[in-house]
Amino acid sequence: MLDLVLAILHHLLVFALFGILAAELITVRPGVSLETVKRVGTIDNYYGALAALIIIVGFSRAIFAAKGWAYYSHNGFFWAKIAAFAVVAILSVPPTIQYIRWARAKQTPGDQQVRSVRSFLFAEVGFFALLPIFAAAMARGYGEFQ
Repeated sequence: MLDLVLAILHHLLVFALFGILAAELITVRPGVSLETVKRVGTIDNYYGALAALIIIVGFSRAIFAAKGWAYYSHNGFFWAKIAAFAVVAILSVPPTIQYIRWARAKQTPGDQQVRSVRSFLFAEVGFFALLPIFAAAMARGYGEFQ
């Protein structure tokens, strides 16, 4: 039962994280208002919290669930998935910093600043797309090494 609960929770959290990423991408556009900037900052806080929960639940699943750590730790696709998630996390830092700066400055961002943030958001989406690819390969036993 623990395996099922952790799997469900892990998947729901990942889908929620992607939803928040999509919301940021849709919301952060040239001409964004100061009110929207504040809203995006709040959304981004949820993004960080969900990412932390995904790490906790994901590693709990890898350690305590049915397949166990021995299965995951010897799988290249598991490590590729972890690396892709780390890249997404690193790419999320510059937008977060910008949201904080925009909110503190109490002024709307310029179009160039918005385009810069959107380029990071698009890169996050690109690396995020690798997660289900690596997960599907891993779940089917591909990438096993000794």
